[in-house]
Amino acid sequence: MKKLFAYLAVVGMMSFGSVAMAQDENAAAPAAEQTEAAVAPAEEVTEEASAAVAVDEEKSLHQVLKEKFVEGGVEWMLPVLACIVLGLAIAIERIIYLTAANTNTKKLLAQVESAFNEGGVEKAKEVCRNTRGPVASIFYQGLDRYNEGPDMVEKAVASYGSVQMGRMESGLSWISLFIAIAPSLGFMGTVVGMIQAFDSIQQLGDMSPVALAGGIKVALLTTIFGLIAAICLQIFYNYIVAKIDGVVNKMEDASISLMDIILKYQAKH
Repeated sequence: MKKLFAYLAVVGMMSFGSVAMAQDENAAAPAAEQTEAAVAPAEEVTEEASAAVAVDEEKSLHQVLKEKFVEGGVEWMLPVLACIVLGLAIAIERIIYLTAANTNTKKLLAQVESAFNEGGVEKAKEVCRNTRGPVASIFYQGLDRYNEGPDMVEKAVASYGSVQMGRMESGLSWISLFIAIAPSLGFMGTVVGMIQAFDSIQQLGDMSPVALAGGIKVALLTTIFGLIAAICLQIFYNYIVAKIDGVVNKMEDASISLMDIILKYQAKH
């Protein structure tokens, strides 16, 4: 976006210079001299803007982030970096776990029902034992208490479903913590940087706008990086929560279907 603004500024200055030169040709000689004096600084600004665009194009995003990271102060940037690295590591691990836990419940229910008809409860338990995922584990726990009655099967399914849900939500509290800590560390770095900037001005006894602007810029960098870290982690957090909700809904629907299969089998026998 900065490159685009710089490019538009260059084009605008060049257009302005062309219009001014066209007006100078139709004006009197004194006016022409004044216009030439005004165009010269504009041409210099145009050259400087072009050089700035060329320098920005040479720098990659990685180099720019690295420079801003160093300018913000390592003592404040490192904790923010640690938050986003650890948070992303946990988020990626959760996504992989939930992807592996996503079982085709319709296929599993068809296999369990077929196993019931072919070999009874033990055959159905073997199917669940050989299938990975939380839904198959819940089915196995319920079938393991088949001889204790439908009520015990239902309680076992509900209890072990809560256990599986807790396993899926493992690590989310750490991601929430990093989402809260990252911008807080950024704000703290900004406040400390502002205090240091004003202390320097007080010691020098001179209210220099350049020194003040430089100190404020460096202080605000910590806030920017903290907010970026929090936004990235928040996106991953919401995605993980959505995946967990989807798996839980499948677990509940499949558990109801399992109870129907068990009751149907008991009615036949």
